[in-house]
Amino acid sequence: MLQFERINVRYGKNHVLKDVSLSVRAGEIVALIGANAAGKTTTLRAALGLKALTSGTLRLDREDITRVSTPERVRRRLVLVPEGRQVFVKFTVTENLLMGGYRRTDRDRMQADFDRVYDLFPRLAERRKQLAGSMSGGEQQMLAIGRGLMAKPRCLLLDEPSLGLAPILVEEIAATVRRLAADGMTLLLAEQNATMALACANRVYVLESGRISLEGNAEELKESETVRRLYLGVT
Repeated sequence: MLQFERINVRYGKNHVLKDVSLSVRAGEIVALIGANAAGKTTTLRAALGLKALTSGTLRLDREDITRVSTPERVRRRLVLVPEGRQVFVKFTVTENLLMGGYRRTDRDRMQADFDRVYDLFPRLAERRKQLAGSMSGGEQQMLAIGRGLMAKPRCLLLDEPSLGLAPILVEEIAATVRRLAADGMTLLLAEQNATMALACANRVYVLESGRISLEGNAEELKESETVRRLYLGVT
């Protein structure tokens, strides 16, 4: 569904992504793991067109979208849930979710998607009139994912969804990711929390200093000496 072909990205003189090639097949969870500043966020921003490529090709459903605008990529149902949640703090839960679907033309069908989000995250249903800025970090992360789902994504890009969350909430987010995949959604998950990512993903890419250093299915990489030493804290 989503394919990066020798992607390069620069911020001025800083070469952030270096010949990155990866693919995400329809219906699978692919994790991109790596240390802070490895280039994970830039990869997802490049996928959505929020960061221009220096070179390389990006394909969605085998069609070249390298020069397609960000709004058009969203219209094609490629959706990003950004790092740091970035909810609208002065809006209610309901208003934040409405913002997720602001480009939709089928407003008469949005109630089913509200119901789906509230089914995934019952706490949001209980707090639908609450201001997002008064919610806990975990609740805001649920809201950020819910807002993304209101855009009816076929491919959902999740940037560090476990960042700053307690372990019990990390597992809740992981369970949601697995449930979305079971329902047929395609997901690209960028995570510093390798334990969580490896528990969710079908396949994994390891990004180091802007380059893909390892790739394989999750079970294989769990046994990789490099992954165990650098990302799982196992010696």
